[in-house]
Amino acid sequence: MKYFGHFSADRNSFENRITQLFQIKYPIIQGGMIWASGWKLASAVSNAGGLGLIGAGSMYPSILEEHLIKCKQATDKPFGVNLPLLYPDIEKHVELIIQYQVPIVFTSAGNPKTWTKLLKDNGIKVAHVVSSSKFALKCQDAGVDAVVAEGFEAGGHNGREETTTMCLIPAVRDVLDIPLIAAGGIGDGRAMMAAMVLGAEGVQMGSRFVCTHEASSHLNFKNSILDAKEGDTELMLKKLTPVRLLKNEFYNQVKSAEDNCESIESLKEILGKARAKKGMFEGNLVDGELEIGQVSSMMQNIISAKEVVDNTWNEFNSLFVSLNERS
Repeated sequence: MKYFGHFSADRNSFENRITQLFQIKYPIIQGGMIWASGWKLASAVSNAGGLGLIGAGSMYPSILEEHLIKCKQATDKPFGVNLPLLYPDIEKHVELIIQYQVPIVFTSAGNPKTWTKLLKDNGIKVAHVVSSSKFALKCQDAGVDAVVAEGFEAGGHNGREETTTMCLIPAVRDVLDIPLIAAGGIGDGRAMMAAMVLGAEGVQMGSRFVCTHEASSHLNFKNSILDAKEGDTELMLKKLTPVRLLKNEFYNQVKSAEDNCESIESLKEILGKARAKKGMFEGNLVDGELEIGQVSSMMQNIISAKEVVDNTWNEFNSLFVSLNERS
């Protein structure tokens, strides 16, 4: 609980290293999910007191530039860009981020040493997403400002270690000195409280924000998430880049290929091109790739991004009061 943080005397504000680092009201960060996290979602989360992220992984440079301009027009609060380092056009993305003076960048899926110094030299705060204590230390050595430790409950691309958030957060906290953000399986204030008690100083929520009005994900995809039950997602494509998928016909094809020990080339052929766009953005629930976390089984409605932030924070706040009254 060393880095937990503290409320003001009137309980109208909360402060810890994450809120100070990003200059936000609540230590709640929206995941930069591909095909879901455009300027509308990012600005809505930031306006609500959290930290909104534009998901650059599914954007050409010209599209990213458009979203940066619109996000700056829609909010005067800090926002950031989620930048998967394995995607093409990474140099152009970085140039745009610097050009438009984006204050915060979350990097993932690559070596944090590659871009951290350049970004920080331009006054940008950098966080990097990891799935193990080993890589958390590499991030700290690379000079990042914060680490996101993501358990394998998470949606989208994931770690091969399959370490749960419950195990990962205290393990990373024990070796890390810089601020720590928890991700994976966090969809409400209860999970936020658990993560903070385990040593996190903030939480990143992805799947819960997919089912918001402002998310650019297709309504078909959002509704399929609401129908999901426990066990309806599975971590797949481990021979390529592990990703948690909602079960559909595309999942069945991947599952069959992996059960039959088919080659990497065969899996790449099944994956093809633009499968994620087809499923999550265009709403093809049969042939599309549907990336979502295990917490999808707990989501029952499509609400606004502000409601997600407010509901999560109010529940966290109430739990804090309740636990202190019992002690």
